[in-house]
Amino acid sequence: MYLLDTDVLIDIQRGHAPALNWFAVLSEVPSVPGFVVMELIQGAQNKPQIRKVMQLLAPLPIVWPTEADCARALSDFTAYHLSHNVGLIDTFIAACAVGCSATLCTFNMKHYRVIPGLSMEQPYSR
Repeated sequence: MYLLDTDVLIDIQRGHAPALNWFAVLSEVPSVPGFVVMELIQGAQNKPQIRKVMQLLAPLPIVWPTEADCARALSDFTAYHLSHNVGLIDTFIAACAVGCSATLCTFNMKHYRVIPGLSMEQPYSR
C-alpha cells in the first residue's frame, strides 16, 4: 500500500510528467493521509483552487491516524523535534504510514528519515 505525501500530489497537480506517468501505471489506488489533504488546502489561495484539490483527491482513499498512531506521533515528535527538526504534521503523516504498514511516497526524505519503522520511497525522478 502506498501513502502519498504532499510533495508528490503537488507534482501531480502541476502536471509534472514523471509524476503523472508514475501515477498512471500504479497497480492499486494509493491512499492519502488526511493531514496531506489539509496541507494541500492550506496551500490554496482561493475557492477554485480548493475545488481543484478536492477533485484531484476525490478518487483516493483518505487515511486518518488511529489512537495508537497518535501516540506514536507524540512519541516521535517528542523524541525528534529538537534533535532533527521533525515537524508536527510530518510526525502524524509518518505515524499513519507506519500504522497502516504502508510505504510513504515522498521526496522529503530528510523530514522523515529518523522515524522508526517508516518505509519510504521516492516514486519517480525529478
